[in-house]
Amino acid sequence: MASGHGDSVFANVVRAPEDPILGVTVAYNKDPSPKKLNLGVGAYRTEEGKPLVLNVVRRAEQMLVNDTSRVKEYLPIVGLAEFNKLSAKLIFGVDSPAIQENRVTTVQCLSGTGSLRVGAEFLARHYHEHTIYIPQPTWGNHPKVFTIAGLSVKTYRYYSPETRGLDFQGLLDDLNAAPSGAIVLLHACAHNPTGVDPTPEQWEQIRQLMRSKGLLPFFDSAYQGFASGSLDEDAQSVRMFVSDGGECLVAQSYAKNMGMYGERVGALSIVCKSADVAVRVESQLKLVIRPMYSNPPIHGASIVATILKDSHMYDEWTVELKAMADRIISMRQKLFDALQARGTPGDWSHIIKQIGMFTFTGLNAQQVAFMTKEYHIYMTSDGRISMAGLSSQTVPLLADAIHAAVSTVV
Repeated sequence: MASGHGDSVFANVVRAPEDPILGVTVAYNKDPSPKKLNLGVGAYRTEEGKPLVLNVVRRAEQMLVNDTSRVKEYLPIVGLAEFNKLSAKLIFGVDSPAIQENRVTTVQCLSGTGSLRVGAEFLARHYHEHTIYIPQPTWGNHPKVFTIAGLSVKTYRYYSPETRGLDFQGLLDDLNAAPSGAIVLLHACAHNPTGVDPTPEQWEQIRQLMRSKGLLPFFDSAYQGFASGSLDEDAQSVRMFVSDGGECLVAQSYAKNMGMYGERVGALSIVCKSADVAVRVESQLKLVIRPMYSNPPIHGASIVATILKDSHMYDEWTVELKAMADRIISMRQKLFDALQARGTPGDWSHIIKQIGMFTFTGLNAQQVAFMTKEYHIYMTSDGRISMAGLSSQTVPLLADAIHAAVSTVV
């Protein structure tokens, strides 16, 4: 019987809540105030508050468009071979023994999220331990991606609200208590949302502990070069784990460091014990990808490959990348100085100690709501602000709002 209007077969579908991060932008867009400020979005903005397309990206794109021999044929399931090879070199280093020994398999995926998802589904099918430990807190999409892929998610201590720094002892204790063989998600650098990273010495302790317990590292590298301004420095944690000959997974994204957010360009690399294992792992990754999206898009990966393979363009990219990282670092200093000048209650040194796109301010949900209502400043309710959304013009407004919030709202 044909169903009439009003009795849809989907009538029992309930409306889902807004994504907490993307929902911030929705609320911001509805606000008519001319002084409104969006610090929720995880995307770089210029000093003028505008999105930035890197000059080197525009140039690479123009070269591709002008090349009339280029076609729009399907890529292989694993993506653009040249892109995969160059991505592995970028994260592991040009002289990486793992690459030289053909122990790395790299597949092009849909940015960082897609790389995590493909890696997680592979592990759910082919790895003996189905528990993944993620830091508390972490990016809001992590638990969803891993759960839906078939892994069981647990957390390890990471951030200390008291010090607004790393709870290193809690981290070691929780990883030590994890079952042998468990998977551990690690942010390669510029931890999201806290901006708190382990020191190189702490990374070495984490590595020793994880290797001694046979824990499997799964790195999420969303900010290589974007945190410190140095591509090599931001890859140190990953390279430390690869240099010991052990196995690991790495999800890479070019959203932030090349400003290619909407092109969805990323890669998943799995470092294996031998070349033979790597070949078998890649054959199974194909079986994960094929029913998911068949093969990845060609355009963004071609832009990345064009830049990475040309030494002049590569150098131009590193200069533009460092300029973005430096602007964010200078915004940290300006905000810290502005709070100091106002005599804002509390210690705000964590703003300049933290690194990367985000600062975990330590503001509570009530203080955040106050700042939105009174100052039209939008951010996630956990007090995370995107430093990339700030400019010299907007720092005083934010400092005024933080000062008022901590002075009047407990």
